[in-house]
Order: sequence, then structure tokens, then C-alpha cells
Amino acid sequence: MLAYQLLPGEGIEGLRCVVMPERPLSLCEVRVKVHAVALNHRDLTVAAGNYLVAVDDPIIPCSDGAGEVVEAGHGVTRFRVGDRVIASFFPHWHDGVTSQDKIRHALGGDVDGMLAQEVILDENALVHIPPSMDYVDAATLPCAGVTAWNAIFVSSHTRPGDSVLLLGTGGVSVLGLQMARAAGLRAIVTSSSDEKLRRTRELGAHHTINYRHTPDWHEEVLKATGGLGANVVVEVGGKGTVNRSVSAVAMGGTVAIIGGVSGFGGEVNPATLVSSAKRLVGIYVGSRTMLEDVVRFVSAAHIEPVVDRVFPFHQAQDAYSYMESGSHFGKVVIAVH
Repeated sequence: MLAYQLLPGEGIEGLRCVVMPERPLSLCEVRVKVHAVALNHRDLTVAAGNYLVAVDDPIIPCSDGAGEVVEAGHGVTRFRVGDRVIASFFPHWHDGVTSQDKIRHALGGDVDGMLAQEVILDENALVHIPPSMDYVDAATLPCAGVTAWNAIFVSSHTRPGDSVLLLGTGGVSVLGLQMARAAGLRAIVTSSSDEKLRRTRELGAHHTINYRHTPDWHEEVLKATGGLGANVVVEVGGKGTVNRSVSAVAMGGTVAIIGGVSGFGGEVNPATLVSSAKRLVGIYVGSRTMLEDVVRFVSAAHIEPVVDRVFPFHQAQDAYSYMESGSHFGKVVIAVH
């Protein structure tokens, strides 16, 4: 069985394809033949050695993968051979609020992930793929889809007609735009590329802002919302954007912090939050139940996740490099079989 391994800190150049021995299944485990793996910015962070959890040995990277059950171990009741499945980002966070125990491991972060021809996972770490969804689309959902869902719908209590500000056009932002549009929300999108902004308008964005042309983009958000601000901001930038995000969010609104492309740090004046009852909420992907909700919503709303490019398995390093270039719009996927 072929798999890719990476020692965090070695960078993309350290990604190498190796032959892995197969092992027998333990209680309640299933063997999954992987068909598609989607990349996230987090995978670049792991490669660079800057992820939240440090490891000393090479791991199989990537959290997001979809495939087919080819063997079920003793005690398995949720799946049968032939079922199509997606892996959940946190294999131990099945439902409810998070805790240290539930997020003690994350696929492709501190334990082996999905960039392999086959993987073995506990049955409770998997979710069924509906018949209407193919493997490539399904693979885009565990990290980016769940993160957007948690930020916009779980942690922010949005209602139809509310405004959502999405920073950039990466996987989370584009999937967030598609889901927000399907739920009757007004989406505002920022980017440095006019072409990418044009594509977001085709997907239903109500207002777009080129932050290179409009560096004080938070003021433009206020104008676009009649001075009220966005009800939710999906904040991906970190210290370079968080204060503008706080300025752009409405009274009583939520800034959902999902990442730090420009690094973490910076200061937010607590008085700004208190005087306007604004909330800063940290989003660390989500549970298996959230993934199940996302899958149902995407299927029912006939959302087709935007996939920029699909690379073959033997070009996994090229897929990483393309992701790192920032030229993608939506998701980058690796086809395994």
C-alpha cells in the first residue's frame, strides 16, 4: 500500500511516497480505500512545522479524504463493505461541545491522515456519503466545510437576511459563500483579485471588495450594510485583519476566527467589544455531527463545492505547491484512485 509521509518542519520538499505494510483491523475499525483527498491551508502549516501540535516522527498528512469501505472489523455496526464514507477531522469529537479529550488527535496533524491508498479508522470517525455526491466533492467538506458551517451557523446564530463577511477566496470562504447563499444570507467577499471577485459574484456574492484597492475595507463593509456592519465575519487573516474585522461586524455580531494567514497576535481593544456587544469566537473545525449536518445541507441544497484543480496521486507535491502559490479559487484535490 502506497502512502505519503511528511516530517513536520521539512516543508513540501519533505513529502515522499513510501510503501506501508498493511495491518489487521482492531475492534470497531474499518479499512477504507481512499479515492480523493482535499488540501487545506492547515496542511501547509503542518509541512512547515508550525501546526498547533508538534510531532517527532513522520506522519501521513491531510485530514480530508473520501473513499470506500473495503473491510469491516469485529464489532462494526455503522458501516458495511461497499459503503462510501468521509473521515471526520477529529476522530474522537463525535458530538456536543468540544473538550481536550475530544480534540486530542486530529487527522494529518499529530496522527496519520488520509493521503494514502488505504487508511484504517474507527467506525465512529466516519460519515456516510449520499448517493448524489461524488468522492471529490465529498473530500472537500471535513475541514473547510465544517469550519464554515460552525462559524456561520453553529457559533453565530444567523437568520435569513443576515450579512456574512468572508475574507479571501480559499476553501473555507468559497464553501461558506455557497452555504450562506443557499441559506438566504447576504454574502460580502474580499480578495486582492478582481477575477476571483467576479467568480464570487457568479456564485451569488451580494457585494465584493478588492482590499488591495480599498485597504480600509471595513469602511466599505459598513457602507454595503447601511452602516450596520456584517452579522458574522469569517476571519482568516489573523493579526493583519482582526481589528478591521471587529470594526466591520455589527453590534451583537460575531467575528469567527478560523485561522491566521498573516500570523497570530495583535491586540483588540476590549472596550470595542463591550460597547457594541461584539463577540470574538475561536473556531477549531467541528464535530462529526457537524460534518453530518454539512453533508445533508450540501446535498439538499444541491451545492457543488468549487474545486479549482484535481491532481493525480503521483503529483501530490505539485498539489501542495499549487496550494502554496495562492492562485487557487476554492479547493485543491488529489485523486488517489
